[in-house]
Amino acid sequence: QVQLVESGGGLVQAGGSLTLSCAASGRTFSSYTMGWFRQAPGKEREFVAGVTWSGLRTYYADSVKGRFTISRDNAKNTVTLRMNSLNPEDTAVYHCAAYAARTLSVATNDDRYDYWGQGTHVTVSS
Repeated sequence: QVQLVESGGGLVQAGGSLTLSCAASGRTFSSYTMGWFRQAPGKEREFVAGVTWSGLRTYYADSVKGRFTISRDNAKNTVTLRMNSLNPEDTAVYHCAAYAARTLSVATNDDRYDYWGQGTHVTVSS
């Protein structure tokens, strides 16, 4: 099992940057594929970015490609989402999520993920 705690959210102006972090408990963090999802008010939760257990492969939603960067540090049990060129459409609650798998791909559907953090709010003002 793994417990996830996000941090780093806040209020930022359009065009600005934020870095979200997800700290995971447990000794087998490197056995988990990690993802970031977001849910805006009145909208369904959507995949944002994901990284394989090794950190060698990353995946992004088209809406954030080129602006967001996901990375992980298995020695520190952390996953980071660097968000640049933020716009008001990025306003949402961002969740870190995990599922146990050591594969070369990342699931983009949220029902594949077994563990979720409480989320951190990101608000981008225009």
